[in-house]
Amino acid sequence: MAHGWSESAEVRERMEASGLVPGDLQSPEDYAKLPPLSKKQLIILQQDKGIAHLLAVDPGALSRIYMSPGPIFDPEGREQDYWGWTAAFHAAGFRAGDLVQMTFGYHLTPAGLMLEEPLREIGCAVVPAGPGNTDVQIDLMTRLPVTGFVGMASYLKVIKDKAVSKGLDPRKDFRLDVAFVAAERLPESLRQELEDAFGMRVRQGYGTADLGCAAYECRELTGMHVSPRCWVEICDPDTGQPVPPGEVGEVVVTPFIRAYPLLRLATGDLSRIVDEQCPCGRTSPRLAGILGRADDTTKVRGQFLYPHQIQEVVARFEQVARWQLVVGNQGGRETVLMRLYMPEGEVDQAEFLARFQALCKLRPAVAIVRDSEALPADAPRVRDERTY
Repeated sequence: MAHGWSESAEVRERMEASGLVPGDLQSPEDYAKLPPLSKKQLIILQQDKGIAHLLAVDPGALSRIYMSPGPIFDPEGREQDYWGWTAAFHAAGFRAGDLVQMTFGYHLTPAGLMLEEPLREIGCAVVPAGPGNTDVQIDLMTRLPVTGFVGMASYLKVIKDKAVSKGLDPRKDFRLDVAFVAAERLPESLRQELEDAFGMRVRQGYGTADLGCAAYECRELTGMHVSPRCWVEICDPDTGQPVPPGEVGEVVVTPFIRAYPLLRLATGDLSRIVDEQCPCGRTSPRLAGILGRADDTTKVRGQFLYPHQIQEVVARFEQVARWQLVVGNQGGRETVLMRLYMPEGEVDQAEFLARFQALCKLRPAVAIVRDSEALPADAPRVRDERTY
């Protein structure tokens, strides 16, 4: 708190606006006097005042600066294990000597490098495969002694299904022993399907590109242990005040990092605290999974979709009077459908999809709606039909 006050213009301004100085905050209860910072506020601050306004170091003193959809910049400081994922990988079962295939991206967004470095801290070797190219992924996993997978669970299912269609047996033709998955919710049915198919262990972690690791699963599957490298609160989404233990609220995180002091960042995710002792022996409280979203932002295949981004795309097509994004996961694979209400006329779908993908990093299906009652003016902009 004192470091943020003295080195970060954003922290000082937020505290001063609330009539606070560091000496006013002496306990966890006092800490809740500081208003949370939402992801949307973070985007606006970066756009209006620049990234340096939020940093506690000069930009050139950082290790890297990434850019995620939003758009939002994600600075990385020079501290060892800056993102804090090493304990999460160890809890999942990764060990020195494992060969791990990394299927998160390495271009601009931080996931690939963010999750590669803790593997190297443990002593693993990494195949930087990146996303996509499923045939190549299968070739790498069957020709090399790959024992670990890192990526999205839905993509590991794609690999499994493609391998089976090629006549391969995931248990016999792969050597996978452990997978660490993130960036999307993990249904227990999908975890079981993957563990049974590969004869492996699948564990997940929770964090963001801004914060790094916030929580992770151990072998006991009793929830996600809160990482000791951050302070995690469960708060009322409207007031920012902590809710009683066991109640559902928004996850608010303060990582203990100095270069980019994000105090009380409100993630928009909903969870609750589980504080019974875990059989694994770790004593930290746990998150009971991610139970939904507190706002109208949605997360699909590891990417946040913001309504203002989608509106920016739609605004280029004057034929479109209204729109709705529909997210589903039938069959365990997340789908995205853009419903476009146009009383008349047509839209160049190829151009629409290209612009949507360029800005939002996802390629949806498109459905044209002609009937006004099928997409009324008061319909929600985002309809999440996913079931878990």
